[in-house]
Amino acid sequence: MPDSKELKVREKQEVATPAEQTKPGPVFTPSVDIFETDKAITLLVDMPGVKADDLNVDLRDDILTLTGDVDPAVAPPGELVYGEYETGRYYRQFSLSEVIAQEKIDAKLADGVLRLTLPKVEKATPRRIAVEVG
Repeated sequence: MPDSKELKVREKQEVATPAEQTKPGPVFTPSVDIFETDKAITLLVDMPGVKADDLNVDLRDDILTLTGDVDPAVAPPGELVYGEYETGRYYRQFSLSEVIAQEKIDAKLADGVLRLTLPKVEKATPRRIAVEVG
């Protein structure tokens, strides 16, 4: 029987912005899962509420920058008595090494999850070398 672990809710993390913002509002760090195979690295980035038009994936000087804006929800009439959901901007940066084939990076957004596929350069993919006898 597998070990049971206590589940904990991870609160949305607001970050101090690295520079002055041109748009007011909080900035959040999106949660990311990273998977690696011999051929690629895949990032799954949680950005609920971000539409493709409001998502920016920028690569320059080996830095991959992800930003996504969420429009404020239209509130129903009445006074807000309790609220947990905040909207704002998502921001995350990754430093890429020379093993990533930067020109082949692929990005897809579906159901609030950004899937980035970062293929490895051919020389970085492991291969098996046959050993001859004799």
